[in-house]
Amino acid sequence: MSRSSPPASNIADETRENNATPFAGTRGPGVARALNLKFARLVRWLHIYMSMLGLAIVLFFSVTGITLNHPGWFETGVERRRELEGDVDPRLLGSGESVSRLEIVEHLRRAHALRGALVEFRVDDAECVAAFKGPGYAADAFIDRATGHYTLAETSHGWVAIVNDLHKGRDAGPVWSAVIDGSAVLMAAISLSGLLLIFYLKLRRRPGLVVALVGTILAIGLYLLGVP
Repeated sequence: MSRSSPPASNIADETRENNATPFAGTRGPGVARALNLKFARLVRWLHIYMSMLGLAIVLFFSVTGITLNHPGWFETGVERRRELEGDVDPRLLGSGESVSRLEIVEHLRRAHALRGALVEFRVDDAECVAAFKGPGYAADAFIDRATGHYTLAETSHGWVAIVNDLHKGRDAGPVWSAVIDGSAVLMAAISLSGLLLIFYLKLRRRPGLVVALVGTILAIGLYLLGVP
């Protein structure tokens, strides 16, 4: 006895049974149904695998949305501060605006294992100030131009502060900024493919669209009534 073939997908069944042809052209009904079935399968495939591709990042932004909106619910971790001192070669400080910025910054990083990006390097007649920032992290070095002696203040926060800064893209650099943009595009594509998919399910089409409309009206209403 031969093994029976697996059942067709619900989308394919409903499209075939209901002759749903939302994108049918002027071709014959058989060709139109076949094209609709192929398109429905493609949309379903895209929806499933885009959802799987974006699963981790969507979950990350969902959870960090809660930590960001309710900071009092979570332990932010102990703020760690370091007050350090050191010296750089006074020749690197030059005169006027002639300062060896790269060498000074690399010296600070090597000497104190600083992280984060350099966001500011300010020079005046008396001192140079180098500021480093990253998610949940900041370090500021104040360098005396006459002697090369500097003081350094470094502050590190807990994991909640780090993920909150990542959620906002604060001091996270251009690569993470691109991740945020890509995540936004991916989530929009997942939503639109899900909306398109509902048009191929005749029995679920009307209630699905009604629920989507209710959700949209509810969000708008909460904004108009609840946001000062």
